[in-house]
Amino acid sequence: MIPPIASNFVAGEEPATAIDHVRTINDDGINGILNLLGEHYDDPAEAAADADEYVQLVTDLNDAGLDCCISVKPSQIGLDHGDDVFADHLERIVEAGTERDVFVWIDMEDHTTTDVTLDAFERHALETDGNVGVCVQANLERTIDDLERLADLPGKVRLVKGAYNEPASIAHQSKEAVDEAYRDCIAYAFEHFEDGVAVGSHDPAMIDYAQECHAEYGTPYELQLLMGVRERAQRELAADCEVYQYVPYGDRWFSYFYRRVRERKENALFALRAVLRP
Repeated sequence: MIPPIASNFVAGEEPATAIDHVRTINDDGINGILNLLGEHYDDPAEAAADADEYVQLVTDLNDAGLDCCISVKPSQIGLDHGDDVFADHLERIVEAGTERDVFVWIDMEDHTTTDVTLDAFERHALETDGNVGVCVQANLERTIDDLERLADLPGKVRLVKGAYNEPASIAHQSKEAVDEAYRDCIAYAFEHFEDGVAVGSHDPAMIDYAQECHAEYGTPYELQLLMGVRERAQRELAADCEVYQYVPYGDRWFSYFYRRVRERKENALFALRAVLRP
């Protein structure tokens, strides 16, 4: 059972609980992105089981009629056990999503997975006429070139700063350099992407910059923010643009919650207040 302190960031262990959370945020004008927690399995049977759950989740979301999509990590559905294992499981999930009109995001992990992830996105973007999206990370020096490759494809691209500790030989290291690269990626995407841009950031300066680029280029866009982080701001932003909340769930919640608390001072203080509140 997830303790109350962690339930601010994770929507329960069962898919039904996560779907109920999405129903609640839909009432506030916020769309959902459901993610079953899990990654880097030693046993390929675990990857197959998570792929099965995603296929069922797509059906459940379609039946519920909610404004919600899903997001899948490559290592969660078998990439550690071979590109073909990942490809087979992803194909099943994307086919289910296409049949039931549920959008499928492919998350990005560390730099060793970038090529296979982008190749998978390109294939399914073309085969589904854009019912998939992919995440790219601005801290990698290659990303601006990757955006040039992706610009003419259907589907969506989510821009994030990047959460992995990548080598200095291939990635920007300072906050200033990453912020500058992120702005460059946002500007390029708004200028060249016709199907829209997803900006995954809680940084008010980057959100403001995305809104400025939208005003300049008219490109449709959405903001993507995490469950439990700046939720009041999410509701305020949803009055003016599409907002999606990234909603994780599942029994592998502890490591995710621990990362959220460590990432930001605000999250740690939030968690501390929850413990001390009578």
